[in-house]
Amino acid sequence: MSRLAERTLTPLAWTAALLVPAAFLGLMAFLLWRGLPSLGPALFFGDTPPFSALLSGAPVFEGIWPACLGTLYLVLLSCCLAVPLGIASGVYLAEYASGRAKALFGFCVDLLAGIPSILMGLFGFALILLMRKTFWPVANTCLLLSAACLALLVLPYLISATRACLEGLPPTLRLTGASLGLTHWQVVSRILLPAASQGILGGIILAVGRAAEDTAVILLTGVVANAGAPGLLTDKFEALPFHIFYLAAEYQTPQELNQAFGAALVLLCLTAALFAASRRLQQALERRWKNGRSQNEGNAS
Repeated sequence: MSRLAERTLTPLAWTAALLVPAAFLGLMAFLLWRGLPSLGPALFFGDTPPFSALLSGAPVFEGIWPACLGTLYLVLLSCCLAVPLGIASGVYLAEYASGRAKALFGFCVDLLAGIPSILMGLFGFALILLMRKTFWPVANTCLLLSAACLALLVLPYLISATRACLEGLPPTLRLTGASLGLTHWQVVSRILLPAASQGILGGIILAVGRAAEDTAVILLTGVVANAGAPGLLTDKFEALPFHIFYLAAEYQTPQELNQAFGAALVLLCLTAALFAASRRLQQALERRWKNGRSQNEGNAS
């Protein structure tokens, strides 16, 4: 019976293992086939001279350059809001919370992780309506509101990653810090967080990808078509996910549809660049931690 199960499950396992890269390669091939012919200065800047758009901030109306800038600003701002709070909350859950407080806080994090992105967008839109009726009549959807809602959306990933990495460290690290006379916070900040930095940065990478590709949240909180590059945090903005959605739904010529495929390819490249930068930072921190650890061991010997 066991041999029959092995003979049956082995081909199924190989099939499942091959389906994922095959689907990825097929999707990439189709996207490259449709998107590569559209790549060029005209895709980014339209009829505007590229140097005028880059150096003097000339408006771009037919290209995706404002959407690229809006996506980059949105991702960076949402990560600046979410990363410190997420890491601090994960540290609290792993090292300081206990009993009912830990169970309640963990339940709230799990509940927040299960909220659909469209509900997060509705929350931001309802918040603007509440502000208009109470203390800020001129409140409106904007880049800052979209970034705040996206920060709430990716916050559970950061909290869970930080908590899991800290709780997965060997107890000897905590005992070593205590034996050296370090306080609990010194153990956390100087030993545990550097040791868990690789896993925490993995959570940050997931948060970056989630923030870069989401459309439902920004659809209700500030993104519009042809808004141009945002100058202030309270301005409307463009973003690549919404630009792709808008062109795919409203295109009137084959050229506009091809621009949507080109924008999808650019979004993929932008996300890959952010992932690569996060990965380089992750490797640098890991090397720093290993070098510091080896130096400490050498001094101790």
